[in-house]
Amino acid sequence: MTSGTGPVLAAGAVCWRMVDGKARVLLVHRAGHADVSLPKGKLDPGETLPQTAVREIAEETGLKVSLGAPLGTVEYTLPSGRDKVVYYWSAEVSAHALEIATFTPNSEISALEWVSLAKARTKLSYSHDVDVLNRFAERLDEGRARTFAIIAVRHGKAVPPSSWDGPDATRPLLQRGADQALSIASAIAAYAPSKIVSSSATRCVSTVTPLSGFLGLGIKVTPDISQDAYESGEASIEAVVTKRLHKQRSVVLCSHGPVLPDIIEEVARQTHSHIDSALRQSTMLSTGEYTVLHISLEKPLSGIVAIETHGPSDH
Repeated sequence: MTSGTGPVLAAGAVCWRMVDGKARVLLVHRAGHADVSLPKGKLDPGETLPQTAVREIAEETGLKVSLGAPLGTVEYTLPSGRDKVVYYWSAEVSAHALEIATFTPNSEISALEWVSLAKARTKLSYSHDVDVLNRFAERLDEGRARTFAIIAVRHGKAVPPSSWDGPDATRPLLQRGADQALSIASAIAAYAPSKIVSSSATRCVSTVTPLSGFLGLGIKVTPDISQDAYESGEASIEAVVTKRLHKQRSVVLCSHGPVLPDIIEEVARQTHSHIDSALRQSTMLSTGEYTVLHISLEKPLSGIVAIETHGPSDH
């Protein structure tokens, strides 16, 4: 995704936890740069941005985190003259993650520090990091910092219908589709879904099979979000979405190009979200792409907190 002439891409997060009812955020002291910043790092070849954020946080802090809602990007020019774009998410750190984390000061990160939001604003070396922190603080003040995700996935590239003699639902993935499925597995895992639901079509089940192996989760296969059921008027999209919103646990729904707009718009309808051009754009997925809808745990009817769309790595 990063070329020699394009911007340098990086990813990180506002890692946070509640202590005695007040938020604390994690700052890293970088020895080589002699500064204080939010944990982040550059995209490696073959990675996707969500994967980068989780990996970099683990490498810099020893913390295993899952991503919450995105907090936007910051852009600046490096001393070399090349542009850099950093993508940020929020990431609440669990008590278990703190217990098992290991950190040793090194040549890159000399120290970690958990501080209040007010203190973080004074300690951060860069105004663009403060901007990201303020976006998180606004969400926290709204009571919408804790979220769960509905991850709507379009299956990978499949054998064309014109080249397949069997029923449409049995069309397998092409090698390109299998590569897409493998690429997005580690990226979707960054959001730590606890359930995988797939259309009964072979191309959908095959798309989430690498993710299933990556997470150690089974796949719930259902015709309720299949293209065959959708085209025959027998799909149960409203019921599926209602159940997932009621569970309030991050879930993957793997389906088809014609079905996904209805799934995403049903999530918007049930959460009292405005269906605008940005939301409609998020429904138009190419094969192997996915849209993540972040829903507030405390205020699930306050509208979708954030929407992001990603796809397989370019290489």
